[in-house]
Amino acid sequence: MYETLLVETEQHICTITINRPDKLNAINKTVMDELGKAIDEVYNNPDIKSAIITGAGIKAFVAGADISEFQGLSKEQGMAIAKKGHDIFFKIERSPKPIVAAVNGFALGGGCELALSCHFIIAADTARFGQPEVNLGLIPGYGGTQRLVQLVGKGRAMQLLMSGDMISASEAQSYGIVNKVTPPRELLDRTKEILQNIQSKAPIALASIINCVNNFDHTQKGYDLEIQKFGECFATEDMQEGASAFLEKRKPVFQGK
Repeated sequence: MYETLLVETEQHICTITINRPDKLNAINKTVMDELGKAIDEVYNNPDIKSAIITGAGIKAFVAGADISEFQGLSKEQGMAIAKKGHDIFFKIERSPKPIVAAVNGFALGGGCELALSCHFIIAADTARFGQPEVNLGLIPGYGGTQRLVQLVGKGRAMQLLMSGDMISASEAQSYGIVNKVTPPRELLDRTKEILQNIQSKAPIALASIINCVNNFDHTQKGYDLEIQKFGECFATEDMQEGASAFLEKRKPVFQGK
Protein backbone atom coordinates (compact mmCIF):
# COMPACT_ATOMS: atom_id res chain seq x y z
CA MET A 1 0.00 0.00 0.00
CA TYR A 2 2.87 2.38 0.82
CA GLU A 3 6.24 2.75 -0.88
CA THR A 4 8.03 4.84 1.74
CA LEU A 5 6.09 4.13 4.95
CA LEU A 6 5.45 1.16 7.19
CA VAL A 7 2.00 1.42 8.76
CA GLU A 8 0.62 -1.01 11.33
CA THR A 9 -2.07 -0.85 13.98
CA GLU A 10 -1.94 -2.75 17.26
CA GLN A 11 -3.98 -2.17 20.42
CA HIS A 12 -5.68 0.76 18.64
CA ILE A 13 -2.31 2.52 18.14
CA CYS A 14 -1.29 3.19 14.53
CA THR A 15 2.50 3.27 14.14
CA ILE A 16 3.65 5.18 11.04
CA THR A 17 7.32 4.60 10.26
CA ILE A 18 9.14 6.69 7.65
CA ASN A 19 11.01 3.93 5.84
CA ARG A 20 13.94 5.31 3.84
CA PRO A 21 16.83 4.39 6.15
CA ASP A 22 19.38 4.51 3.32
CA LYS A 23 18.44 8.19 2.88
CA LEU A 24 18.19 8.83 6.65
CA ASN A 25 14.41 8.84 6.11
CA ALA A 26 14.56 12.16 4.25
CA ILE A 27 11.19 13.57 3.20
CA ASN A 28 10.61 13.54 -0.54
CA LYS A 29 7.42 14.08 -2.53
CA THR A 30 6.36 10.45 -2.13
CA VAL A 31 6.89 10.49 1.64
CA MET A 32 4.81 13.65 1.95
CA ASP A 33 2.00 12.25 -0.21
CA GLU A 34 1.93 8.96 1.67
CA LEU A 35 2.15 10.64 5.05
CA GLY A 36 -0.97 12.61 4.16
CA LYS A 37 -2.78 9.38 3.25
CA ALA A 38 -1.65 7.66 6.46
CA ILE A 39 -2.93 10.56 8.56
CA ASP A 40 -6.25 10.37 6.73
CA GLU A 41 -6.40 6.72 7.81
CA VAL A 42 -5.83 7.79 11.42
CA TYR A 43 -8.72 10.24 11.13
CA ASN A 44 -11.13 7.86 9.40
CA ASN A 45 -10.45 4.41 10.87
CA PRO A 46 -12.57 3.93 14.02
CA ASP A 47 -10.22 1.16 15.21
CA ILE A 48 -7.40 3.71 15.54
CA LYS A 49 -7.47 5.74 18.76
CA SER A 50 -3.98 7.26 18.58
CA ALA A 51 -0.84 7.23 16.44
CA ILE A 52 2.94 7.27 16.59
CA ILE A 53 5.22 8.73 13.92
CA THR A 54 8.80 7.41 13.94
CA GLY A 55 11.70 6.61 11.62
CA ALA A 56 13.20 3.34 10.41
CA GLY A 57 16.60 2.26 11.69
CA ILE A 58 18.68 3.67 14.53
CA LYS A 59 20.29 6.72 12.91
CA ALA A 60 17.43 8.99 11.95
CA PHE A 61 13.85 9.94 12.67
CA VAL A 62 13.87 12.16 9.58
CA ALA A 63 17.12 13.91 8.72
CA GLY A 64 15.42 16.62 6.66
CA ALA A 65 13.93 17.10 3.23
CA ASP A 66 15.36 15.44 0.14
CA ILE A 67 17.36 18.43 -1.12
CA SER A 68 17.84 16.82 -4.55
CA GLU A 69 14.19 17.72 -5.24
CA PHE A 70 14.84 21.41 -4.51
CA GLN A 71 17.33 22.12 -7.28
CA GLY A 72 16.17 24.46 -10.02
CA LEU A 73 12.82 25.29 -8.43
CA SER A 74 11.22 28.71 -8.90
CA LYS A 75 9.89 30.90 -6.11
CA GLU A 76 6.35 29.74 -6.90
CA GLN A 77 7.36 26.06 -6.89
CA GLY A 78 9.13 26.55 -3.55
CA MET A 79 6.01 28.13 -2.09
CA ALA A 80 3.90 25.23 -3.37
CA ILE A 81 6.17 22.71 -1.60
CA ALA A 82 5.92 24.68 1.63
CA LYS A 83 2.14 24.97 1.34
CA LYS A 84 1.76 21.22 0.89
CA GLY A 85 3.96 20.58 3.91
CA HIS A 86 1.94 23.05 5.95
CA ASP A 87 -1.32 21.39 4.96
CA ILE A 88 -0.18 17.91 5.99
CA PHE A 89 1.55 19.01 9.19
CA PHE A 90 -1.53 21.02 10.18
CA LYS A 91 -3.53 17.84 9.61
CA ILE A 92 -1.27 16.11 12.14
CA GLU A 93 -1.42 18.99 14.62
CA ARG A 94 -5.20 19.27 14.38
CA SER A 95 -5.94 15.55 14.52
CA PRO A 96 -8.71 14.86 17.06
CA LYS A 97 -6.79 11.70 17.98
CA PRO A 98 -3.43 11.97 19.76
CA ILE A 99 -0.40 11.73 17.46
CA VAL A 100 3.02 11.45 19.14
CA ALA A 101 6.49 11.63 17.62
CA ALA A 102 8.88 8.88 18.76
CA VAL A 103 12.19 10.41 17.73
CA ASN A 104 14.81 7.69 17.37
CA GLY A 105 17.71 9.66 15.88
CA PHE A 106 18.36 12.78 13.81
CA ALA A 107 15.31 15.08 13.58
CA LEU A 108 16.63 17.84 11.36
CA GLY A 109 14.98 20.40 9.12
CA GLY A 110 11.68 19.01 7.90
CA GLY A 111 12.12 16.10 10.32
CA CYS A 112 12.27 18.44 13.28
CA GLU A 113 9.24 20.27 11.90
CA LEU A 114 7.39 16.96 11.54
CA ALA A 115 8.10 16.12 15.17
CA LEU A 116 7.02 19.61 16.27
CA SER A 117 3.68 19.19 14.47
CA CYS A 118 2.85 16.15 16.61
CA HIS A 119 1.02 16.65 19.90
CA PHE A 120 4.17 15.92 21.87
CA ILE A 121 7.55 14.21 21.48
CA ILE A 122 9.22 11.25 23.18
CA ALA A 123 12.89 10.88 22.22
CA ALA A 124 15.66 8.33 22.46
CA ASP A 125 18.70 9.65 24.31
CA THR A 126 20.59 9.36 21.01
CA ALA A 127 18.22 11.77 19.21
CA ARG A 128 19.40 15.10 17.86
CA PHE A 129 17.25 18.09 16.90
CA GLY A 130 17.95 21.06 14.67
CA GLN A 131 16.80 23.43 11.93
CA PRO A 132 19.88 23.69 9.68
CA GLU A 133 18.12 25.19 6.66
CA VAL A 134 20.10 28.41 6.98
CA ASN A 135 23.19 26.44 5.92
CA LEU A 136 21.48 25.95 2.54
CA GLY A 137 20.41 29.56 2.20
CA LEU A 138 16.88 28.59 3.25
CA ILE A 139 14.55 28.89 6.20
CA PRO A 140 12.27 26.20 7.64
CA GLY A 141 9.29 25.81 5.31
CA TYR A 142 7.00 23.40 7.14
CA GLY A 143 6.05 25.57 10.13
CA GLY A 144 9.32 25.50 12.07
CA THR A 145 9.65 29.26 12.51
CA GLN A 146 6.25 29.31 14.20
CA ARG A 147 6.03 26.09 16.23
CA LEU A 148 9.57 26.37 17.61
CA VAL A 149 8.86 29.84 19.02
CA GLN A 150 5.73 28.52 20.74
CA LEU A 151 7.70 25.74 22.43
CA VAL A 152 11.00 27.38 23.38
CA GLY A 153 10.42 31.15 23.24
CA LYS A 154 11.76 33.80 20.91
CA GLY A 155 15.38 33.92 22.05
CA ARG A 156 16.13 30.21 21.93
CA ALA A 157 14.19 29.82 18.66
CA MET A 158 16.16 32.66 17.08
CA GLN A 159 19.48 31.09 18.08
CA LEU A 160 18.53 27.60 16.84
CA LEU A 161 17.11 28.93 13.57
CA MET A 162 19.95 31.36 12.80
CA SER A 163 22.84 29.11 13.86
CA GLY A 164 21.53 25.88 12.37
CA ASP A 165 23.08 24.07 15.34
CA MET A 166 21.92 20.67 16.57
CA ILE A 167 20.96 20.02 20.18
CA SER A 168 20.85 16.75 22.10
CA ALA A 169 17.72 15.02 23.33
CA SER A 170 18.44 16.08 26.91
CA GLU A 171 18.93 19.70 25.85
CA ALA A 172 15.72 19.52 23.79
CA GLN A 173 13.94 18.26 26.89
CA SER A 174 15.31 21.15 28.96
CA TYR A 175 14.04 23.55 26.26
CA GLY A 176 10.54 22.03 26.38
CA ILE A 177 10.72 20.45 22.92
CA VAL A 178 10.77 16.88 24.25
CA ASN A 179 8.53 15.49 26.99
CA LYS A 180 10.53 12.41 27.91
CA VAL A 181 13.91 10.86 27.03
CA THR A 182 14.38 7.10 27.03
CA PRO A 183 17.05 4.57 26.04
CA PRO A 184 16.63 3.74 22.33
CA ARG A 185 15.47 0.17 22.97
CA GLU A 186 12.62 1.45 25.18
CA LEU A 187 11.43 4.27 22.92
CA LEU A 188 8.46 2.66 21.18
CA ASP A 189 7.34 0.63 24.20
CA ARG A 190 7.39 3.70 26.44
CA THR A 191 5.54 5.79 23.83
CA LYS A 192 2.89 3.09 23.49
CA GLU A 193 2.47 2.91 27.29
CA ILE A 194 1.83 6.66 27.40
CA LEU A 195 -0.69 6.43 24.55
CA GLN A 196 -2.47 3.42 26.07
CA ASN A 197 -3.06 5.52 29.17
CA ILE A 198 -4.25 8.52 27.13
CA GLN A 199 -6.54 6.52 24.86
CA SER A 200 -8.33 5.08 27.90
CA LYS A 201 -9.77 8.57 28.39
CA ALA A 202 -12.92 9.99 26.78
CA PRO A 203 -12.25 10.50 23.03
CA ILE A 204 -14.47 13.57 22.69
CA ALA A 205 -12.78 15.21 25.66
CA LEU A 206 -9.34 14.42 24.18
CA ALA A 207 -10.35 15.99 20.87
CA SER A 208 -11.61 19.08 22.70
CA ILE A 209 -8.34 19.39 24.64
CA ILE A 210 -6.37 19.22 21.37
CA ASN A 211 -8.65 21.84 19.81
CA CYS A 212 -8.38 24.25 22.75
CA VAL A 213 -4.61 23.91 23.16
CA ASN A 214 -4.02 24.37 19.43
CA ASN A 215 -6.09 27.55 19.58
CA PHE A 216 -4.29 28.98 22.60
CA ASP A 217 -4.75 32.72 22.60
CA HIS A 218 -3.68 35.37 25.13
CA THR A 219 -6.93 37.21 24.44
CA GLN A 220 -10.45 36.26 25.51
CA LYS A 221 -10.86 34.20 22.31
CA GLY A 222 -9.00 31.20 23.71
CA TYR A 223 -10.94 31.26 26.97
CA ASP A 224 -14.25 31.54 25.13
CA LEU A 225 -13.38 28.42 23.12
CA GLU A 226 -12.64 26.57 26.37
CA ILE A 227 -16.04 27.59 27.76
CA GLN A 228 -17.74 26.31 24.61
CA LYS A 229 -15.89 22.98 24.56
CA PHE A 230 -16.42 22.47 28.31
CA GLY A 231 -20.15 22.95 27.84
CA GLU A 232 -20.23 20.62 24.83
CA CYS A 233 -18.77 17.82 26.96
CA PHE A 234 -21.90 17.91 29.14
CA ALA A 235 -23.94 16.82 26.12
CA THR A 236 -21.90 13.62 25.70
CA GLU A 237 -22.61 10.14 27.00
CA ASP A 238 -18.93 9.91 27.93
CA MET A 239 -19.28 12.72 30.46
CA GLN A 240 -22.28 11.05 32.06
CA GLU A 241 -20.38 7.75 32.17
CA GLY A 242 -17.31 9.42 33.65
CA ALA A 243 -19.27 11.16 36.40
CA SER A 244 -21.24 8.00 37.21
CA ALA A 245 -18.10 5.87 37.33
CA PHE A 246 -16.42 8.38 39.66
CA LEU A 247 -19.35 8.39 42.06
CA GLU A 248 -19.68 4.60 41.87
CA LYS A 249 -15.92 4.15 42.43
CA ARG A 250 -15.38 2.13 39.24
CA LYS A 251 -13.37 2.52 36.05
CA PRO A 252 -15.28 4.35 33.30
CA VAL A 253 -15.96 2.75 29.93
CA PHE A 254 -15.95 5.48 27.30
CA GLN A 255 -17.63 5.00 23.92
CA GLY A 256 -16.72 8.26 22.19
CA LYS A 257 -20.34 9.39 22.20
